[in-house]
Amino acid sequence: MNKKVKIYIAGHRGMVGSAIWRVLESKGYTNIIGRTSKELDLRSQLEVLDFFNQEKPEIVIDAAAKVGGILANNDFPYQFIMHNMQIQNNLIDISLKSNVSKFVFLGSSCIYPKFAKQPLKEEYLLTDSLEPTNEWYALAKITGVKVCQAIRKQFHKDYVSLMPTNLYGTHDNFDLKTSHVLPAMIRKFHEAKVNNHSDVVLWGTGTPLREFLFVDDLAEAVVYALENQLPEYLYNVGSGRDVTIKELAETIQNIVAHKGNIIWDSTKPDGTPRKLMDVSKMHQLGWKHKVELKDGIRKTYNWFLNNIEDIKEVKL
Repeated sequence: MNKKVKIYIAGHRGMVGSAIWRVLESKGYTNIIGRTSKELDLRSQLEVLDFFNQEKPEIVIDAAAKVGGILANNDFPYQFIMHNMQIQNNLIDISLKSNVSKFVFLGSSCIYPKFAKQPLKEEYLLTDSLEPTNEWYALAKITGVKVCQAIRKQFHKDYVSLMPTNLYGTHDNFDLKTSHVLPAMIRKFHEAKVNNHSDVVLWGTGTPLREFLFVDDLAEAVVYALENQLPEYLYNVGSGRDVTIKELAETIQNIVAHKGNIIWDSTKPDGTPRKLMDVSKMHQLGWKHKVELKDGIRKTYNWFLNNIEDIKEVKL
């Protein structure tokens, strides 16, 4: 691919978008553009149309979304379905009308049914009901996947959807109220360490299994999709391996060098027993993750330490 091709990354300031930007730059791409949400409201069709008419991107990567945890999804279902659909519909439709040659749509493993067999295969999409706590976000993402599939079918455009597993890495969210399990653990163990190695209380029993992928590996998968024409419309992106929450906690505890106890609060819910992606289709094409969990956690913790003053509401 021509390294001067104009690539627009929607959501370029987020953990995923910024990782994609870094990987593209490292591979010699020189014409990458992005806009902050203050500069461009992706929910506005007029603003997005004006932006495309002005900048004329040749490739578009959609890493922009309204995201949140169970509480936010439950309290604001309308915003989670409508705002995400507005963002992706504007980007996909205007990309099609602007003759954008390649489009990569990023979603989430939550698009699959709540009780789907493990590991999750791409063909399980729409075979059963969703997890109720995030169905609004999931429905929006499913719509994006199907719209890109429709464009492939009708207009023969190279529009592809990548569904990552649980992501973590540099530029992650470490706010204990809204962060995901891995960054939340990093912060909890670090704060306990500087507080005389006090005990750390974690929810549940520690038995559920979860899969994790370092965000730079997802970025590599996105670039792989740009540099190759993938034959199908939907691909899972993950490590293909999972660990128990207990193993994850002990790994993070060791890397952070916390010497206190871990106390499991079994009165709190465990969540889904297992959530693993089948990534065989991406493996068959030639992509595979490179960063193993321990190395990724070390990189993430080092980034956390180097940026601790900038992380919102850090109380040490």
